[in-house]
Amino acid sequence: QLISETKADWASDRDTLQQTKDLFQRELETVRKALGGINTNSTQVEKEQAAAEAERKDLEEALATATKLAATLETEARQVIPLLPDPLLATVQPLVNRLPEDPAKTKASAVERIQAVAALLNEIDKFNNTVTVVNERRDGPGGAQMNVDTMYLGLAIAYFAEPSGKFAGIGKPSAQGWKWTANPEIAPEIQSAIAMYRSQKPAAFTGLPASIQ
Repeated sequence: QLISETKADWASDRDTLQQTKDLFQRELETVRKALGGINTNSTQVEKEQAAAEAERKDLEEALATATKLAATLETEARQVIPLLPDPLLATVQPLVNRLPEDPAKTKASAVERIQAVAALLNEIDKFNNTVTVVNERRDGPGGAQMNVDTMYLGLAIAYFAEPSGKFAGIGKPSAQGWKWTANPEIAPEIQSAIAMYRSQKPAAFTGLPASIQ
């Protein structure tokens, strides 16, 4: 829900922010030219200075609003990161690295920061709307590392099983990262679902346990 809301907010603001950025640049150039060609008449000078000062103030307020929006989006994006499984996190790590540790000290512009968050959320959204099967290593019985095939159903839930079917289970996202629970009894269903995903057997209905948190 957080991803969808943030993406929707970004989609509605993106074009406006880009247009605002272009407008800022044009208006700043206009202000510079206006200040350079001020009339020597004292009354006219005062009027032009007042207009230029008001315009400068408006631009600074607009920039402050964009900067605040960037900081908000970055904070919300960081809240999503613990929910990302390892395969997705490996893909988006360069984008995660672009999120400033301290928004108050970053040298990046507000537009650049918003674009970085938008790119990150776009990759997360693509993963969340697909089924992904990857080969991973997971701690098996006795703590031994085992090769398993893991099927992620977006960011909602995942199922894993190793080739022999003796080790299998379920993964779910949490604020502390993904939590994995062994459940070898469902290994045949998991292997069957993965085989169907890989077109190794005809599609058919299969039952796998799931819960909504």
